[in-house]
Amino acid sequence: MDSSEYPEQDEFSGVKKAKAPVYGVGDSTLQAAGGEQGVKQLVDAFYHYMDTLPVAAKVRAMHTPDLTESKAKLTTFLVGWMGGPSRYAEKYGSINIPGAHRHLDIGLAEKDAWLLCMQKALDDQPYEETFKRYVMVQLSFPAEMCRNRK
Repeated sequence: MDSSEYPEQDEFSGVKKAKAPVYGVGDSTLQAAGGEQGVKQLVDAFYHYMDTLPVAAKVRAMHTPDLTESKAKLTTFLVGWMGGPSRYAEKYGSINIPGAHRHLDIGLAEKDAWLLCMQKALDDQPYEETFKRYVMVQLSFPAEMCRNRK
């Protein structure tokens, strides 16, 4: 263990302060995800679970059979959301997540299935546990905003 892994000590109280990673600042989230290639791997894993988990069948059916565009859109969105280049608008137009999903029948079961696929995809990646939790908490908000029925 190198010295950067040891917690810092408060000079007044002597209490050790743990160093927690900071996400959501600059491109720190994208870097924690392994850059654009890491996000692509995450999205590929996400859609693998969308294709294979029975609980996600209804959500998968909301997509076209060919997932090429869905993968590209989610990857582009996540890269920008994680602090990387914001290319979504130039490629696909402005994003209003709830508005873009308004035409779909999304209830609690569908939201939970989507989040389960993302959790499993995150678990497949070599990310820190704190990063996985951060991403899930952050994505739970837009997932809930897309819900249009109980």
